[in-house]
Amino acid sequence: MDISKLYSLFLEHPVVTTDTRDCLEGSIFFALKGASFNGNEFAQQALENGCSYAVIDEKSEGMEDSRLILVDDVLTTLQQLANYHRKQLGTKIIGVTGTNGKTTTKELIAAVLSEKYNVLYTLGNFNNHIGVPKTLLRLTKEHDIAVIEMGANHLGEIKTLVDIVEPDCGIITNVGRGHLGGFGSFEGVIKTKGELYDFLRPSHATVFIHNENEHLRKIANGLTLVKYGTEKADDLAVYGEVVECAPYLTFRWGKGTATVNTVKSKMIGDYNIYNMLAAATIGLTFGITEEQICHALTEYTPSNNRSQLTVTEHNRLVVDAYNANPTSMAAALNNFQKMAVEHKMVILGSMGELGDVSFEEHCKIVEMLKQMELDDVWLVGDEFRKTGHPFLQFDNVEAVKARIADCQPQGKYILIKGSNSQKLFQLPELL
Repeated sequence: MDISKLYSLFLEHPVVTTDTRDCLEGSIFFALKGASFNGNEFAQQALENGCSYAVIDEKSEGMEDSRLILVDDVLTTLQQLANYHRKQLGTKIIGVTGTNGKTTTKELIAAVLSEKYNVLYTLGNFNNHIGVPKTLLRLTKEHDIAVIEMGANHLGEIKTLVDIVEPDCGIITNVGRGHLGGFGSFEGVIKTKGELYDFLRPSHATVFIHNENEHLRKIANGLTLVKYGTEKADDLAVYGEVVECAPYLTFRWGKGTATVNTVKSKMIGDYNIYNMLAAATIGLTFGITEEQICHALTEYTPSNNRSQLTVTEHNRLVVDAYNANPTSMAAALNNFQKMAVEHKMVILGSMGELGDVSFEEHCKIVEMLKQMELDDVWLVGDEFRKTGHPFLQFDNVEAVKARIADCQPQGKYILIKGSNSQKLFQLPELL
């Protein structure tokens, strides 16, 4: 089917789904395929569950329903439809990517812009080749601005996403040593994240950039740069400085090199000042007042196990258990070390997708731990075990749970961080 004809059907049925458990009446089902499932096999069920149409790329005997739309490739069609929809609406789109902080930065940008505009933004971290087009297809004429997060763990993935999104401006939060197994090297990370800049460069579009990040500055030629940072410079749009982390981040910020505004945030981690300043910079660019920006940043509450402080009956938990890579792990430990609290303990899970440098990077974290003053260190997973560290070692989260049941830690400040695959997000309720 021609994409314009499919789009006409979408306008009549403007909800898409890829899950037969989530078939709203009148929606369109896209029969995606994965390593262990084939959505084509569930197309008829989707129609029975309430979908008006089902887009398929395999048609078996007996599939004669006129509501089945046969295409060459369902995923490609979903992406093309999203791009077509984006072009028809012409909504201003801010593209967000980076190794660390992109989800938090996206949330903060959306919070700030929502002080004035109707904003569509990526829910959670649905930032891949499926999540991005599904987000775009949620756009309506009522939205003034969209903030679209784009993630990658392999070379070339950001190019695929920006070609779908076609952002008007963008931000790379940073480039760090994450997903090195997929990118091949740190240079591969820079190249792939830089594909956002590559898309924006021909039109000399605006890029919001952390001025002290030399890796980003090196690849930002030919773009209109709006700069923010924590080191004073004449050409900064926004400057900020940390006041304290006790344990929440408090910082001052202002236009240029001024610091006329104070924000007492609900976020843990001095590294979050860069995410906050990025949101403030974008807010000012889009006409949000300094007072409105301060209100949004003060009221923002983190979720999904990102930079959260949880106070329990027994302990205080610094929970950052959604994901981990060498850069974010080091930042979390450095911040935890600065916190002026007693009886510190860390529970760290192994970092995934690091390829050939995994042993080296885990050794670096172990060396950091040796230099810190901590009551207890619990390390989880094979990658930490291989380092031969002197701390308490666990095979998996189930072993940690058993240890907690035997000797319930009490009166501790506990940092919990690890890759999502380690499932450390299951620990807070036990501590």
